[in-house]
Amino acid sequence: MTIVQVTEKNVKSTLAQGIVLIDFWAAWCGPCRAFAPVFDAAAKRHPDVVFAKVDTEAEPGLAAAFKIRAIPTLMVFRDGILLASQSGALPAAALDELVTKARALDMDEVKRNLRPSENTQSAKVGGV
Repeated sequence: MTIVQVTEKNVKSTLAQGIVLIDFWAAWCGPCRAFAPVFDAAAKRHPDVVFAKVDTEAEPGLAAAFKIRAIPTLMVFRDGILLASQSGALPAAALDELVTKARALDMDEVKRNLRPSENTQSAKVGGV
């Protein structure tokens, strides 16, 4: 499984791909470097899930649009809807649990419970 490098140009198409986990990181960040092999290994265990990365140094506009305040930050999306956001490096078991929970959700129910202003994260970030 290839890790997708997310940019302002491909963020919308990436979020439209079902279950998507995005790791917001930077090269200078020690915890980000420690989390990278855990994230890469999870991508191999879950080939049906899109694993993506945003280099916050190269894409400061995306980091701002997603309100990233600390790195690493992991965001979990399904059908373009933000399901979870977690700062800090996660252990492999916690990452697998997030994937399992995202798969198990009834997205029709989730969509029914959204208020109109909470539609999709991609809508929240406007033109990005």
